[in-house]
Amino acid sequence: MNKPWESIPVERQKSILEAIASSSPPGCMVSPDTIEELAAVIAEAYSQKQRVLLCGSGSKLNWGGLAKGIDVVVSTERINQLLEHAVGDFTVTVEAGMKFSDLQKILANSKQFLAIDPTSPTSATVGGIVATADTGSLRQRYGSVRDQILGITFVRSDGKIAKAGGRVVKNVAGYDLMKLFTGSFGTLGAIAQVTFRLYPFLEASGTVVLVGDASAVSQAADTLRGSALTPTQSDLLSLQLVSGLGLGQGLGLMVRFQSIAESVKEQSNQLLEVGKQFGLRGMVYSGTDEADLWLRLGERIHDFHTSPAITCKIGVLPISAVEVLTRSELGWIHVASGLGVLRFEGEKVDKVLEMRNLCQRNGGFLTVLVAPRRVKGSLDVWGYGGNALELMRRIKEQFDSGYIFSPGRFVGGI
Repeated sequence: MNKPWESIPVERQKSILEAIASSSPPGCMVSPDTIEELAAVIAEAYSQKQRVLLCGSGSKLNWGGLAKGIDVVVSTERINQLLEHAVGDFTVTVEAGMKFSDLQKILANSKQFLAIDPTSPTSATVGGIVATADTGSLRQRYGSVRDQILGITFVRSDGKIAKAGGRVVKNVAGYDLMKLFTGSFGTLGAIAQVTFRLYPFLEASGTVVLVGDASAVSQAADTLRGSALTPTQSDLLSLQLVSGLGLGQGLGLMVRFQSIAESVKEQSNQLLEVGKQFGLRGMVYSGTDEADLWLRLGERIHDFHTSPAITCKIGVLPISAVEVLTRSELGWIHVASGLGVLRFEGEKVDKVLEMRNLCQRNGGFLTVLVAPRRVKGSLDVWGYGGNALELMRRIKEQFDSGYIFSPGRFVGGI
């Protein structure tokens, strides 16, 4: 399906314009129905030297840098079929345009799930999740998006279809290639289908929340990291986030256990005892209250209806997480990895840069995910200061020498 710019719904037009550097819109948006049609569209763009902005449903189109000189938007949202669900092998292969929530509903029929918790689960597509490496607190137990991928099929810049990896858990062929595509923001190729590893549903679930003084929360987090407890999700919460969720006053530690019922109860009690030792107020959530709490956590930090605001992905040494949160407005940081999200209301560029300096001093980084276009145009969105930029550019040249895929969206203007 080929839609000229004038025929694209207004809300979709707005999201596209927020993702590009120019105020001049692209000529059209193309939504192929099959992988073969996608390859033909890319091949035509390649032959015409047209620059392509890749997307799925567009839920994260405004993440990352501003794309430059875009001629056409290509969406994979109509390429959305379930190709294979090997229940016994705990693997699934799906096309890139399938909605994450639709996939989870299908897997739930077999009491399985994909261990990823993206920002917008109802609208995010599989391809978009992989392209932006979008996952949340479940990485505590299951790792990142790239840890879930067994195989990938993509369309090269010349329109050729290529594959890496396989459809079985033990197949590691092409693993490095799959790593490259995860978090590449559509700058290396058009993701067409993905094979994931799956996990069985867990019998019981319970969440412990500890709230109180920053130093006490820090000690509790250190104790948790060094313990034999096995949470599936574990986050440190800022003062404003704790208050906004109605959890009380102070910094927060929010930890979820999922296993057999006896294990969940025992681990929850152990963590509550840790909280008591440090003078923290402890609460336990289960059932619908627990599900609602985790849902509200994501909604508070990724509230795109309140604007303007700047949302950033950060990473710091885990031992520095509490210091960063005490100097933040709204945010959370994963206990084990030190990765997290911060939100700044308004257009506080100075605050963002100040926080970036703090993160870098603590062995980390700060990347601007979502911000008004004028804000992104005034700063370095990625803030990358490492020594791998030349290597990244060489990889880009190998995969997309014509720079047709989402130019300017990735680190260093790639």
